[in-house]
Amino acid sequence: MLSIGYFNDNNTCVCVEYNESFTKYTLERCQVQMNNNLTVVVLTKNEEKNIVAVVQNAKKVAAEVLIVDSGSTDKTVQLAEENGARVVYRAWDNDFSAQRNFALQHVETEWVLYLDADERMNEELCGAVEKAMVTKVQKQYSIMRKIHAFGFTYKHGIFKPDEVLRLFPVNKVHWENKVHERPVCDLPKEKMAGYIEHYTYDSWQQWWDKAGHYTTIWAEDNFAKGKRTSLTACFAHSAYGFLRAYILQLGFIDGWSGLYSSLQHFIYTMMKYLKLYELQKAKSN
Repeated sequence: MLSIGYFNDNNTCVCVEYNESFTKYTLERCQVQMNNNLTVVVLTKNEEKNIVAVVQNAKKVAAEVLIVDSGSTDKTVQLAEENGARVVYRAWDNDFSAQRNFALQHVETEWVLYLDADERMNEELCGAVEKAMVTKVQKQYSIMRKIHAFGFTYKHGIFKPDEVLRLFPVNKVHWENKVHERPVCDLPKEKMAGYIEHYTYDSWQQWWDKAGHYTTIWAEDNFAKGKRTSLTACFAHSAYGFLRAYILQLGFIDGWSGLYSSLQHFIYTMMKYLKLYELQKAKSN
């Protein structure tokens, strides 16, 4: 097998391989693209289990993989650096948007794509990202995301496939909300081909731990913004959350897994509103 490399008009390295057994030439793009202006950002804390896979996945499309670590005590940082990622540190202060916005200060490319440590891009999406980097049209890009939780791939309900905004020109986006954060970008939106595989909760204990943490952040953030509730509203929001997940979003089609996830959503919603209610009661005393 003979390989010859050259740079095309777009300054992209292209490899030409001559396969003697098939007596034909094949063209394939090198992983290193000289015009690649994309950084993939990943937030981490103790993601030893996921970090190698997500960095290797991100390197398929990125000029650089940037890890924003918030104080890992396992081998996350070591493994990230060994696999070619750049690591920066920001102390965790219960604010996911602050972590994402901090990353923007360290991105050195024109574009940024956000991945969670437990997410992977499929090959079709990688191709779509590469195409967007070639065209360089000023847009924000959304991506479909498939949820895998508790050993089950969800098609309906609260964990049904969702559309998330993840790819932006670096100087056109910022993030809001401490938890369940959302990007703010005024550019036109385009949906990309392909999807993200999200390998979320492995166990009910993992879900419970995260639910406790996220609902506390949500309650404190919304209380600070002036949101108030009542015990009646706590139940009403929770009941509606269950009915929306199980009936309106067709969670019942996923069988027992759909019922479990809908009940989870009831509990999660109840937790965050009860915590908000406790904060306002404490404030009034």
